[in-house]
Amino acid sequence: MKTPLAPLHAEAGARFIEFAGWEMPVHYGSQLEEHHAVRNHAGCFDVSHMAVVDIEGRDQERLLRRLLVCDVSNLDVGCAAYTLMLNERGGIVDDLIVYRRKNSYRLVVNAGTTKKDLDWIALCEDELNVTSCAHHCSELCIIAIQGPQAVERVSALLELSELTELEPFQFIEHADYFIARTGYTGEDGVEVICPPDVAVDLWSRLVSIGVQPVGLGARDSLRLEAGLNLYGHDMNDDTNPFECRVAWTIDWGDVDRNFIGRVAIEPMRNERVPKKLVGLKLIERGIPREGFVVATSAGDGVVTSGTFSPSLKQGIALARVPQEARGMCHVEVRQRQIAANIVRLPFIRGS
Repeated sequence: MKTPLAPLHAEAGARFIEFAGWEMPVHYGSQLEEHHAVRNHAGCFDVSHMAVVDIEGRDQERLLRRLLVCDVSNLDVGCAAYTLMLNERGGIVDDLIVYRRKNSYRLVVNAGTTKKDLDWIALCEDELNVTSCAHHCSELCIIAIQGPQAVERVSALLELSELTELEPFQFIEHADYFIARTGYTGEDGVEVICPPDVAVDLWSRLVSIGVQPVGLGARDSLRLEAGLNLYGHDMNDDTNPFECRVAWTIDWGDVDRNFIGRVAIEPMRNERVPKKLVGLKLIERGIPREGFVVATSAGDGVVTSGTFSPSLKQGIALARVPQEARGMCHVEVRQRQIAANIVRLPFIRGS
């Protein structure tokens, strides 16, 4: 599959790769330049492969209070939350953002889990016998504009001064634009959901004012520097929130709210789970990759995501290691034991 912006990517010289069944730009010539553009100025990403799901109907809140670990009844209109869907074992079905609109909710879920998520929502609807309707808005596009100058650039371009007044995880709806102050880079910015023709026009206008097109390659190095998980790598159906650094997303406030997975993970609140997700900085030259063994004084762990950090100019990784692991460790890179330090996340804090 291709997004409606694919012809513009091709004209810009993008190199394409297959990602979750989509043909997506990995870079436009220099992943390094694209990475630094987002850290220093502003870059735009086509993330239209991600799925927009609108939840409507009289039982929409009841459904989402069962389905998500956050309590959507606490969300004000115009606000959003990063949250999770869990299975009954407490494993993570997906991580996503939920938006509270005036008369409905909007979810944005991962590309590779779209069918699984829709099936899971349908199962939950059947379980509750609700009249809510989950509608996959497959016709919509998503453009992320990220970087220290991103909000200012988009505000001026669309003549929407109110954008600069939005707090993180707030959004506005204006004409055909649904604009949220969210992102996946550790930098300030917005994500814009809109119809294809509007998206094509917006992308062209962004590029014309000097916003750098950015591919999936830099998107990955940026999110890794920010210590952000990637579903299917750092978290999956068999990992729980406590071993993925995302237990903070859970709203335990209403003791009667029995969200899916609560029974399985609630005992973990007062226990130390055996594994934890940490950051690794390589002391020696090398690039850690997913699946590489991490040897610590407390036992072995494994790299879940790794790359070369353009900002730090060294190899970095997310790794799942024993809870007691501290200090120095070694990563097996091409049959070599490379020294690394276990560090607090994120690696980089955005502007």
